This record gives sequence, C-alpha cells and structure tokens, in this order.
Amino acid sequence: MPAPERPRFALSRALFLRLLGVVYGVAFLSLAPQLPGLVGSEGLLPAAAYLERVYEVQGAEAYYRLPTLLWLWPGDALLLGLCWAGIVLSAAAVAGLAPIATFAALWLCYLSLTVAGQDFLSFQWDVLLLEAGLLAVVYAPAGRRIGLGSAPEPGVAARWLVWGLAFKLTFLSGITKLLSGDETWWGLTALRYHYETQPIPTWVGWYAHQAPAWIATLSTAVMFAIELGAPFVILLPSRFRRVRLTGFALLCLLQALIAATGNYGFFNLLTVVLYLSLLDDATLGRFLPGLGAHRLEPPPARGNSLSRRAVPSRWRRAAVGVVASALAAASAYTFVREIRRPEPMPEWSAAAFGWVAPFRSVNGYGLFRTMTVERPEIVVEGSADGITWTEYPFRWKAGDPNRAPGFVQPHMPRLDWQMWFAALGPRAEAHWLLPLAGHLLDPPPAVLALLDDDNNPFADEPPRFVRLALYDYRFTTLAEGTGDAWWRRELIAYLTEPIARGDLR
Repeated sequence: MPAPERPRFALSRALFLRLLGVVYGVAFLSLAPQLPGLVGSEGLLPAAAYLERVYEVQGAEAYYRLPTLLWLWPGDALLLGLCWAGIVLSAAAVAGLAPIATFAALWLCYLSLTVAGQDFLSFQWDVLLLEAGLLAVVYAPAGRRIGLGSAPEPGVAARWLVWGLAFKLTFLSGITKLLSGDETWWGLTALRYHYETQPIPTWVGWYAHQAPAWIATLSTAVMFAIELGAPFVILLPSRFRRVRLTGFALLCLLQALIAATGNYGFFNLLTVVLYLSLLDDATLGRFLPGLGAHRLEPPPARGNSLSRRAVPSRWRRAAVGVVASALAAASAYTFVREIRRPEPMPEWSAAAFGWVAPFRSVNGYGLFRTMTVERPEIVVEGSADGITWTEYPFRWKAGDPNRAPGFVQPHMPRLDWQMWFAALGPRAEAHWLLPLAGHLLDPPPAVLALLDDDNNPFADEPPRFVRLALYDYRFTTLAEGTGDAWWRRELIAYLTEPIARGDLR
C-alpha cells in the first residue's frame, strides 16, 4: 500500500498572499477618501500637529515610538501618497510580483498611516492587518514573481507563524470573554444584547435580535465551542485533511454569521484569508479545480540547476529561521499577556517586548471581551437661531429611527465607528468630538464628506450653533414592526451647551 502523499502548501501560500493583497487593497481604498477629513490639515485630528506635539515632548525618541514616514513630510500630499502607493502595491501583491518587497512596502505604508491615524486607525483589524503583512514578508518566496503553479514549497517555520496568528486571534477571542468575568458571557446571555448594541448592526442583526432567548443562549454556546475548540485543528498534523477542513468550515461559518449581523470593515475578510492558509494544495484543488490544474511537480534532483533556483539558499533559510523564532517568541508573549490579564507580565519580558511594540505588528486580541448591554448614541444637532434644532445625518451609524440598518463592509466608515466609542465615554473622546462640532460651524468639505453630505440640512449655509445630544437607542420589536421605525430612542441628556463659532478657540 503506497504511503499517503505528503501535504504540500505551495499553491496554498500563493493563494494566501494574493488574497492578502486583496485585503490590503480594500483597506487602502476604504481609507483614501476618509483621510483628509480625519487626519488631514483641515481634519479632526491633523497628523502634522500631532507629530509636532509628540516631538516637542519626546524629542528624537518620537521617531522610534511613532514609526511613520510622515516624519519626512507631514502633509496631506504624503498622507494620500502613502494611501495610493498602498493601492498600487496591493495590485502588485494580487499579481504576485516581488512578494517579499511588495509586502514589506505594504506593511510600511499601512504602519505609517496607522500611526498618523491616531484614534481613527486604532481598531484590532488594523493591527491584525499589520501583523499578517509582516508575517507575509517572512512567508513569501524569493523571486520577482510568485506563480500559482511554479512556486517552491514554503518553509515550515514561516507557515506555522501564519497558522499561529490564526490560532491566536480565534482562541483569544473566546478565552478573553471568559477571563473578563463578564456575567453575560458566563451566563450565555451576551447575544441577547450584542446584535442591538454592536457599533454598526445590519438589518439582519435586527431580525436576529428578535429571536427567542433560548436561541441567543444556544448561539452563544456554539460561538464558544467554535472559538475555543475549532482553533485546535490547526495544531493537528496536515495529513488530517478532513478534520482540518471541518474546523476551517466552522471557523468560516462563524465569520459569515458575524458579517451578516454587523459591519466590521475588512475584519471578517482578513480572518477568512488567514483560515484559508490552513488548507493544503490537494484540498484546494478539490474545491477550486481551476487552481488545482496548476499541480506542482516534485522538486527536481539536487544536481539540477533548476532546483537551485527553486530551493531557498542556506543563508535565507537561516535568516527566516532567526526572524521566525523572534516573531514566535513575541507572539507567545502577547498570547500569555492576554490570558494573564489583569496580572502584569514580568518586568524583563515587558521591557523586551517594548522594543517591538511601537511597530504594532505583534499583538494580542480579544474582541468584545465585555458585552455592552445598552446603546447610548450621540446625535449632532445644528441650529440657525438656537431655538430650532436639526440633526446631522451620518451614513451608517444609528441615527434616523426610520432608516434600516444597512451593509457597508468591507468598507470601514471610521468616524461612524468612532462615534460608537464616543457615546460610551464622551469625556475620553472629547479631543476629537469637540473639533467635530467646531468644524461643522465652518465646515471644510473633507469633514462634511465623513457625514452624509448628500443630505446635509445646512448645505446652503452652516449653522450658527451646534450641540451634542446623548440618546438611548433600542431596536423596535416584531410586534411594533419595521413599517415606521427600526429603532426607538429616548433623550438622555445634552452633552454640551449650544456651541457658537469661536467658542472652541
């Protein structure tokens, strides 16, 4: 009886890298129109002013603590230039061109924008994209182009780095919910609140919220089973194809359900791409026959000159091994740190990790480790006379109760998302909330573009006054129906007095 064929991952790697290029392209394309209003010279948190303030406090150390190419020329031109360079590089990554150099450049561009983006690029999928991009540099093959049928077999160490990230992301997402001690997670009631209180729900989330309580309880239990159990198939030997494929399907199913009920930018897409790296070439060939046609031949004999081109040189293998070991150690640190919270890590390990922390590319994860059970929402109002007030519409966040929650992913509307955080803690977000109010009194077009400027109630003339109101939002019920409203809301308080031009200077 012939021995089973050893699983190969050359095609798997090529597909993973190309799809990761797609995710980078989505991220940059989503970000490009938002950058001027968020962190441009007329934006809510101008990047140039931010870097200048940090340099005044930290001096030359700021270059290391905030690694960004914006130090070279902290203006709008370089901000957008980095974004459009990222779009071009993403296309090169999808085409498989010079993958090591391409992903290194993609990582550098996105790191630069993440630093400059401050609060608006501080989401877990931003650092997840950075971590995946850095690992892609190690995982990618040498050469000017990676083909679907001509790439060499990837190294084991680099492959396990990518798999380790998939494991870390998923397992930590589950275990940190339990370690937080949150009663809703322990009581399996969290999903009774989640669909309603998540940042930008969809209309599917409205219907999911109407389900009986026992379905929400069962769904929470199934989620824990997937997040805590399925990642362990990653640790199984690759020859267990059916078990790994079952785990892959469950992990992707969870991401599909998350994406159906809420908008999380490119997070779900990126996570599925990480999971795809688990599938070997034979499995991919079964489900993607077009790709399976590009079967790779076994490596030529050692003396053949072609094998010398296909097999990485000894020095490169050694370098990859050293880098992979360092990244694995740092990743293990972040894994243990998340599990130990709130217990601090040993001082020596925290100090060592401090050397790599500024690059935001080795991270711990823990989405929704505590569940929000209420939904406060900030409404921005303007007035021409201080008596009659009109609400500013946003495109995607909860606002008009009669507007159905929509789908916006994989686009990431960053101001809409940040408004959700601001409602949970307005004082902590005042450093950009108050500039938002001030900008609406004398509005730059870039800031108005972050809102629903097609329905701007003050398109002809800016208001004389602006104020921020805090409301409690709740989904309507099936009994009430959606004919008139998807939300019902109640005023909690006004966060500000009427703000006039000049009040914030």
